[in-house]
Amino acid sequence: MGIDLSPNEKQCNFDCLYCELKGAKTVQIAQNVPTCKEVINALLEALQKHQNIDVITLTANGEPTLYPYLDDLVDAINKIKQNHQLLILSNGSTIGNRAIQSALLKIDIVKLSLDCATQKSFKKLDRPHSSISIESIIEGMKTFRSIFQGKLVIEILIVEGINDTKEEFEALNLVLQAIKPDRIDVGTIDRPPAYDVKGVSMERVVELSSHLVGLHVNIAYKKEYTQTKRTFSEEDILELLKRRPQSFEDVKLCFDAISHQHLQKLLDEKRLHVKHIAGVNFYTT
Repeated sequence: MGIDLSPNEKQCNFDCLYCELKGAKTVQIAQNVPTCKEVINALLEALQKHQNIDVITLTANGEPTLYPYLDDLVDAINKIKQNHQLLILSNGSTIGNRAIQSALLKIDIVKLSLDCATQKSFKKLDRPHSSISIESIIEGMKTFRSIFQGKLVIEILIVEGINDTKEEFEALNLVLQAIKPDRIDVGTIDRPPAYDVKGVSMERVVELSSHLVGLHVNIAYKKEYTQTKRTFSEEDILELLKRRPQSFEDVKLCFDAISHQHLQKLLDEKRLHVKHIAGVNFYTT
């Protein structure tokens, strides 16, 4: 269930090339937003109608951490959410701000964007407010990870000709090894973007993701994507999982029937196990 904290207009400190919303001038704080009371009343009404949900998601037509009453709102939601988890979808721009960190520490799942690890690509792709640097975001993510007890998810969206190089992903790998997120979601453009940019093929997404070593990578496969199924021995599977845990979707797409038998045998022998991370299952050693 989504909560839009800027329902009337786009308010963001990024103007990403791939954004689904129209381009807009960047801002540092959201204005003309609903009050906490209005949001909570609407949420209470929605929860009465829709009880079979897993997650309550804080989002916005822009960046939800620019909402001026975020800390109070998180406290109010936590009082009424019952067994539902609370998730926020953020571009990560404010993660170095201690007040924002304080609010996010009380959220179950924090999902932050990190499309690039270099300032040049960051400025070209995410088009941030002039006050924001990729270095400050990365350092903020490291600090937040060290104190956050919930699930931290990092999202990377690949755009053709900007962050689709081996060098960019090797740089991202070094940064992500230091941040240590619980999960990394990697995808490409799947909806009409605000500007004239294109996504890359799923084959390229898979190839670039291979540079993220030893991390729980969840690839956002397109529905029409198919992959040639391969035969993996038990030793092949163990070596594959040592290099990078595989999601259930990875295995479904590329393991043949014999490989699935080997996988099940390894599970039965407890030589590998399943790890559940913020709604996604991985096989890991």
